[in-house]
Amino acid sequence: MKKSLIAAALSTALFMPTFANAADYKIDTDGAHASINFKVSHLGYSFIQGRFNKFDGQFSFDETNIAASKITVNVDTSSLDSNHAERDKHIKSDDFINAGKFSEAKFVSQKFTEKADGSLVINGSLTLHGITKPITIDANLVGAGEDPWGGYRAGFQGTTRLQLVDFGIQVMGPASYVDMELNVEGVRQ
Repeated sequence: MKKSLIAAALSTALFMPTFANAADYKIDTDGAHASINFKVSHLGYSFIQGRFNKFDGQFSFDETNIAASKITVNVDTSSLDSNHAERDKHIKSDDFINAGKFSEAKFVSQKFTEKADGSLVINGSLTLHGITKPITIDANLVGAGEDPWGGYRAGFQGTTRLQLVDFGIQVMGPASYVDMELNVEGVRQ
C-alpha cells in the first residue's frame, strides 16, 4: 500500500504541469554583475558619466504575473565615481548631493506593468538628498536562466531621468537633470 501511494505521488508530480512562481533574487554586486550609472550635462558642452560603486538590493520576479514583481535598491551615495577625484568631492559636497548628510539613496517599487511590446514600466519611490519622490523606470528583461555554477539568474536593464530640483539638488547651467542607466542581475535565493 505504501509503495503504491509513493508511486501515485511521484507520477502525479511528474505529469503535473509546472508553473513559474515569483522568485526572490539578491542583486549580484559581489560578482560586479550589476551597475548604477549616470550621465549629466556639463555646462551644456559635454556629458559627465559616472557610477555608484556601492549598492545592494533584492527583487522578486514572476514572468507569469509581472504585476506581483517588486524591487528595492539601496545606494551608498558616497561611492559616487566619475573618474575624477576633485569633481567627485565637489558632487558629493553639500553643493550637490551632500553625501555626508544623505549617505543613502533608496528606490522601492510600487507597481510593475508590462507593455504590449514586452517592456516593463516600474513605478516607485526614490529617496535622494533627503527627499522622496515618485519616479518611473523603463525596463527590459535581458534574460533569465541557469548559470554555470548551479544557480539561477535574471537580469534587467532600465533607464530613468531625474529632475535635480525635484530632489532639492542644485542645478548648474543647463544640467537640470541626470539620466540613470540601471543594470541589475540577480541570483535566485
